[in-house]
Amino acid sequence: MDLPGNPPALLEEDLLHLRTLNRNLGAYRGLLQCLASWVRAHGGASISLLDVGTGCGDIPVALVEWGKRHGVPVRVVGLDPNPIAARLARTRTQDFPEISIVMGNAFEPPFRPPAFDFVLSSQVLHHFPDDEIVVLLRKWATLASKGVLVSDLVRHPLAYAGILLVTRLLTRNPMTRTDGPLSVRRALTLKEWDRLFHRAAVGPFDLKRLFPFRVFALIRHGQP
Repeated sequence: MDLPGNPPALLEEDLLHLRTLNRNLGAYRGLLQCLASWVRAHGGASISLLDVGTGCGDIPVALVEWGKRHGVPVRVVGLDPNPIAARLARTRTQDFPEISIVMGNAFEPPFRPPAFDFVLSSQVLHHFPDDEIVVLLRKWATLASKGVLVSDLVRHPLAYAGILLVTRLLTRNPMTRTDGPLSVRRALTLKEWDRLFHRAAVGPFDLKRLFPFRVFALIRHGQP
């Protein structure tokens, strides 16, 4: 899905498959637990969040719906460089006035810092080499008054075998069948994630492993 010139229909279907995988394989769990803990510590706080690489906009929708269930006002901006993804996300979030979709580059987000409480990277960073991950974390920290949230994959042979099987059972879409296993191969181990967060030196962080083969981190920044 990272290559230019992908057929629009294949990419749209792949993004919707990613939504299905996110929902069923725990991509929301660490994020919602983290934000619930933050809200408990800060009373009736509202939340503003930038979702980098928003894809079809499923995470912004999940966040807003969670906020409504718990009485927490949530405002989300979904950022994506791909015009097909941005169009799909706008369509799928059009009934949510709390969500805005913006086309833009992860390295140069079109916002004046600090524009948000949190910046979220979900299943995005494994697409970049280590040096660029460090650059991105430092850039995003300037936009986040509270912290940077990272939800991503953990590299493991069982994770690779599992996603290989799941994608072949789920679809015939060649993009999904290729990107799922490739993402696991590109992912980092827990120790490698820890090393990169230390190297970025954005701030103190909490890093935890989640089932199945996922990692979630809150990198605290600014005032609590």
